[in-house]
Amino acid sequence: MRNGSGLRISATAVAELNRQAAFTGSPGVMHIDLVDDTSNEGWKFIRIQPGMKNSVPIARADGITLYAQLDQIILFQGLKLNYFGDLSGGGFLISTPQGYEASPCGSGFRKLSN
Repeated sequence: MRNGSGLRISATAVAELNRQAAFTGSPGVMHIDLVDDTSNEGWKFIRIQPGMKNSVPIARADGITLYAQLDQIILFQGLKLNYFGDLSGGGFLISTPQGYEASPCGSGFRKLSN
């Protein structure tokens, strides 16, 4: 599903966002932001937390509203948020558009140099 920010969210990610929001006491509301890697290699990693965190809604789907900082909205353009889970655990993964590289762990990305 595509939203105003250009961020797409898979059905499995929507289900996990809803589960985490309900578990943490903030049903229907989660916050996503991008954190710069401290190694200074251009990597940005996602962090997902309950609540709004003084931010704006960037995506709504099946009972969940995802919020982000206004100055980060452009960075979500073309990304897709997925969730992978199995018996040993799970986690959110980012699929990136052309011109970007996903991190080896799948929870981050960086722009490829030209």
